[in-house]
Amino acid sequence: MSGGAEMPKPHDMGGEPNDEPIDQSDHQKMDWEMRVDALHQVLGQKGIRRTDEMRRAMESLETDLYRSLSYYERWTAALEILMVEKGFLTSEEIDNKVTQLAQGTD
Repeated sequence: MSGGAEMPKPHDMGGEPNDEPIDQSDHQKMDWEMRVDALHQVLGQKGIRRTDEMRRAMESLETDLYRSLSYYERWTAALEILMVEKGFLTSEEIDNKVTQLAQGTD
């Protein structure tokens, strides 16, 4: 550090002025959110991802991106970061698959 106060990361909401209440109500998960949750659990059970790694990956997202993503979108982004870092997939492979799915050509 350079001696100055470090700017808070986007996940650090403590002390941020905001009059909006936090919505803590339960909501029905969409199918893709349930799949992300299941993938997260399986990767944890297999020892492929750890909680501290997920947190670091989510906290590494750029502020604007972090704030624009939903809860499970952040998990998805973090899992992508970890899978690339660990050599399970490349960014190109992920991008190609996303393109195929978007075009309906998987």
